[in-house]
Amino acid sequence: MIVRDRPSGLKMFLLLRGSVLQQIWVVLLVNVLLATVVTLLHGTVFSHKITLTAIPFTLIGLPLAIFLGFRNTAAYDRYWEARKLWGELLLRCRNLSRQCQSLIDLPQPVPPGAGLDDIRVRMVHRAIAFCHTLRQQLRGVPDRGEVQALLQPSEWQALQRSGSKTSMLMHHMGLDLQHCLRSGHIGEPLAASIDNTLNALVSAAASCERIKSSPLPFSYTLLLHRTAYMYCFLLPFGLVDTIGFMTPFVVGIVAYTFFGLDALGDEIEEPFGLLPNDLPLDAICRTIEINLRESLGETDLPPPLLPVDYCLL
Repeated sequence: MIVRDRPSGLKMFLLLRGSVLQQIWVVLLVNVLLATVVTLLHGTVFSHKITLTAIPFTLIGLPLAIFLGFRNTAAYDRYWEARKLWGELLLRCRNLSRQCQSLIDLPQPVPPGAGLDDIRVRMVHRAIAFCHTLRQQLRGVPDRGEVQALLQPSEWQALQRSGSKTSMLMHHMGLDLQHCLRSGHIGEPLAASIDNTLNALVSAAASCERIKSSPLPFSYTLLLHRTAYMYCFLLPFGLVDTIGFMTPFVVGIVAYTFFGLDALGDEIEEPFGLLPNDLPLDAICRTIEINLRESLGETDLPPPLLPVDYCLL
């Protein structure tokens, strides 16, 4: 995610970091060069004059802009829903930490530096591991030690063998909650409250998996992509007789807009990736870890992640 103050004046036109220009500059340059050649040749190709008026481009351009806008709106809906789901995860994890420490009735509060043998610490650390595991699953990246340090060795080994790691972690959460219930450390109504929090965590994770596994229909994306490219590459032939030497300039502006909208839709359609405009899942997971460890009284906390070159991962 790009994190920076909104620039003003000329800076807005010169920014590259976070701009889709880095993804489309090649095809944009080719389009402008084509427009320049068409202008120099006055629309003549192999001694044949290609005559196009602005009418077909007007008829096609407006619907194309509308459909590109519709697709980008649908892509942003996916992005915003994903962000709300991770906000829900943060909220539920904070609630779970509070519930584990206040509702599970053990002889003493969680002592400073308590290890995973304390069931309350184990459940809170497992919630952190759950968020890290979900992030790794959504991004397709391996564990870099964040999860292994939060689990008991036996549970970590079981996690490695599991085909659904987040489900396995929630299963162990349920077993610990059942143990507390049977041992009398928590009453049934209070256990139901914690169980509702666990259910909300599972629901948020399943919704993220739904977004990840259900992209926008490929045929729709392909149709818009092809139409935008054909429109921009044929546009010089429709403008050269009308605006002459200004054709490459106008074509560049139109192509930047259409190619940019197309590329931006592709980028935000998958909100869990590692591109600059994707969600900062690493930073969100780090925030969850800091909050939950701090609630346990731990002092050896990892530092919050900061933007690098205005990009927060």
